[in-house]
Amino acid sequence: MTTVLAVIPARGGSKGVPGKNLAAVGGLPLVARAVRACTGSSLVTDVAVSTDDPAIADAALAAGAALGASGRVHHVERPADIAGDTATSESAVLHAMDAFEATHGRTVDVVLLVQCTSPFLTAADIDRVASAVAKDGADTAVAVAPFHAFVWRRSPEAGTSAPAGAAGAAGAAGDGGRGVNHDRSHRPRRQDRPEDFLETGAAYAMDAHGFRVHGHRFFGRTELVETDPARVLEIDDPHDLARARVLAPLLDPAAVPTRADVDAVVLDFDGTQTDDRVLVDSDGRELVAVHRGDGLGIAALRRAGLKLLILSTEQNPVVAARARKLNLPVLHGIDRKDAALKRWCEENAVAPERVLYAGNDVNDLPCFGLVGWPVAVASAHDSVRAAARAVTTTPGGAGAIREIAAWLLGPTLTTPSTPSTPTQ
Repeated sequence: MTTVLAVIPARGGSKGVPGKNLAAVGGLPLVARAVRACTGSSLVTDVAVSTDDPAIADAALAAGAALGASGRVHHVERPADIAGDTATSESAVLHAMDAFEATHGRTVDVVLLVQCTSPFLTAADIDRVASAVAKDGADTAVAVAPFHAFVWRRSPEAGTSAPAGAAGAAGAAGDGGRGVNHDRSHRPRRQDRPEDFLETGAAYAMDAHGFRVHGHRFFGRTELVETDPARVLEIDDPHDLARARVLAPLLDPAAVPTRADVDAVVLDFDGTQTDDRVLVDSDGRELVAVHRGDGLGIAALRRAGLKLLILSTEQNPVVAARARKLNLPVLHGIDRKDAALKRWCEENAVAPERVLYAGNDVNDLPCFGLVGWPVAVASAHDSVRAAARAVTTTPGGAGAIREIAAWLLGPTLTTPSTPSTPTQ
């Protein structure tokens, strides 16, 4: 059997985006997204995450466990001398190959370099890159995207260009910039220009023996493997991370959890089980509206054996009354919801990656970073929707919890059109 090892270098240090490899996009840490893409490949037999950071190792192994690929995902401890800013990706790949072969007694035939910083890399992309070497006879392969732009480079003798409109700012040869892939005196149509390709930085494949001999990722015949340009994004600074989070709902395949993915459901209250409005009577008593369908869904989740919890920042008799009505445990008046959730998971022997947490506002974001299935209701704040792994089609207080129950337990729990009922 051919051993195809995908190596994911993911060191802890990052100057541009601190903690980058653990930053969440679409509700998943970047390292977990890379693990998901690799384990989804039909050709990759093993995944080695090379890191010097225990938190990154834990996130990678948890992602492998959640995907049912525990035995295929391995942690390779990255030595300090190849974990600094000047260390090359090649050094990490070579070290990971050596560690894998020494530990598992198998020779690597094809090795892949897969970067966490490309969040929209797919398993299909990895399959095509791996196949170019494993099946089609290329020595190396690289993921590329068709590229048709005119490229300019600043002339070495020119300093910073003068502002537009300044005397001598544009025009004269050698002043400012020069065309790299074109003659600036001739602008051929796109269809008349040779096609160029942009190296995406997402995935590379190499014949393992050749890689050891040459020590770099391009040798012999290099196959260019085209990917979708719309999915090309490398995260190098906070702006790239922000763009990735906005794009994730558009580019990620629609996915919702099933019962096999989740052991516990933790629910925010205001704005998640309600529409976030509060009615105050003349005596100062607060009333909110909840949805009967949510109660039905919660009862079904309890019967299915899931652990349930209401977790709320507000210390409010309304929250306590609703918890009693639903026969649910409640933690409310909580300043650090993530700390409380972590303690609850430990006390109930629930793995955080097996928890679905439903919320709607920014105080839910720390919990989103802790659990495997962060879910936003449709009416959630934009930043919460962007950080979620799944988003309901139903707003908070209108049956969003019933919709989540239908994801886990089946379509017979499709949200009905049920009037809201005031609860004090």
